Amino acid sequence: MTTSNPRGGQDQSRRHFLRTTGGAALAAGVVPIVMAGSAPTASAESASGVSKGGAFGPVRQVVAGVLNVGYVELGPSHGTPVLLLHGFPYDIHSYEQVAPLLARRGYRVIVPYLRGHGSTTFRSASTPRNVDQAAFALDILALMDALGIRRAVLAGYDWGSRTADIIAALWPERVKALVSVTGYLITNLEANKTPLPPAAENAWWYQYYFATERGAMGLHLYRRELGEFIWKFNSPTWNYSAATYARTAAAFDNPDYEAIVIGNYRWRQSLIPAEPEYADLEKKLQNAPKIGVPTITIDGKDDPFTPDGNGRSYRDHFTGRYQHRTFGVGHNVPQEAPRDFAQAVVDADRL
Repeated sequence: MTTSNPRGGQDQSRRHFLRTTGGAALAAGVVPIVMAGSAPTASAESASGVSKGGAFGPVRQVVAGVLNVGYVELGPSHGTPVLLLHGFPYDIHSYEQVAPLLARRGYRVIVPYLRGHGSTTFRSASTPRNVDQAAFALDILALMDALGIRRAVLAGYDWGSRTADIIAALWPERVKALVSVTGYLITNLEANKTPLPPAAENAWWYQYYFATERGAMGLHLYRRELGEFIWKFNSPTWNYSAATYARTAAAFDNPDYEAIVIGNYRWRQSLIPAEPEYADLEKKLQNAPKIGVPTITIDGKDDPFTPDGNGRSYRDHFTGRYQHRTFGVGHNVPQEAPRDFAQAVVDADRL
């Protein structure tokens, strides 16, 4: 694929890919949080939802924008809303321990499956499976609207950090506070064309793998094996169980998983064109907008993607009340350090 061709035939090919499931084969001062006890869950299901069994509560469904979103909700309905956003290759179970901790503190906790994951599905087979970073942010805003949430604390890592950062930057009136793992993750497409030092490039091996048809085939044939390989690479000190991984890997069976994953990584490298419907938003995002809401950024000390400098490399992007923390874990911070992550959410809300 090239980056200089007009949309034309390349776009038609891209739309076909994104509507199917895979290219050739076919992404201080706060009482400390404590872990003991159990959290209450909201008792009423969404009027449009279908309950399923879940490890930390029933998975509900709600129509939001172009999606039927699967999510877990814990805590009192009148509590301050907190949205917890997962990354790749992960799912809502990254917050299996975080969500109850926050619910016990009185927060209304919402943990949604992102597009292409778990029980979140597109309402129409004809809807393009768009992968631009703005699409994920609009998904979360639509979910907030569907649930009657005007303003919330947003917290995430990986794809979830990027999505939360975008909302905080472009719609700050919707964000009470932000917790962002690995700091400022809004994608700059032009900057992404510049090679990184070899060691940093090596950490992104799967991004370049997914740029090839071989990578699309590999994800199609080995989606669970590939996901677990990335888990081990991203979090070398995390001793998770086979059952823990299996719970998350079930979310990869979503019919749009391959299209969303492959498409998003190719979009980041400008190998597929941006959608014109996001052009105005993307123009703002490509200018690296500052984030002014109260923010706590987090780095995992053992995360191969953690930038050097204890947050200094992205500090200037945050102009509001701010703290930075580093935990002795890998990439999946909320699942590896749930108590510390939950405390960061509480503290960000109090900044």
